[in-house]
Amino acid sequence: MESSIYQSGEYLHRHPTWDVEDSPWKARKIFELLQTYRLEPISVCEIGCGAGEILNQLYKLMPSDTEFHGYEISPQAYELAQHREKSRLHYYLKDLTQENILFDLLLVIDVFEHVDDYMGFLRQLRPKANYTLFHIPLDLSAQTVIRGHSLLHARSNVGHLHYFTKETALATLLDTGYEVIGYRFTAGSVELDKGPLKRKLAKLPRSLVASISKPLAAKLLGGFSLLVLAKPAKSLAPH
Repeated sequence: MESSIYQSGEYLHRHPTWDVEDSPWKARKIFELLQTYRLEPISVCEIGCGAGEILNQLYKLMPSDTEFHGYEISPQAYELAQHREKSRLHYYLKDLTQENILFDLLLVIDVFEHVDDYMGFLRQLRPKANYTLFHIPLDLSAQTVIRGHSLLHARSNVGHLHYFTKETALATLLDTGYEVIGYRFTAGSVELDKGPLKRKLAKLPRSLVASISKPLAAKLLGGFSLLVLAKPAKSLAPH
């Protein structure tokens, strides 16, 4: 992982809240997908958990016997997460890829687009859980390619090193040994009230196109992510 900006405090300086304001929305989307596929994991882990608020929100939504574990490499984010610790909810300042452990469900929420060797990273994660749930920003769209500076902003401001469409995101998971169970689009640019005025003004065209087709809206206008439930391919499943 390209870890320097996360370990040095640079990312916290740029994002003082570590984006916790988006966490309730993300947790609801995760919970809804788990309900759709009738998954009731007993152990849930999140890699790159940041300030830990997604797990804190899931703690409130999921059954009372579920154990939650958050792994983070940033000392600053870990310090924020520690304030959320409680029974059945624990955080670790560790690199999960170096741990010999197996969970029922692993959350990889807006993470691997930040990692230099993202395919190697995904292969390292594959044996860590029976199921893995990814949230992947779909930075590539007709609009972002034409405008150009949007991708550079994602690179400089939030540290996105790789950019995906729905098709390349799913192909990446298949190429790294995952079997995709199901996926859905999420529309943070439409459903979350954040960002500068021009981003808020873009909600209307995105909402209109998404009402016809979310895949089309994602390809044309951007502002969408892909929530994917996967598991290790059968020949590579953890034992």
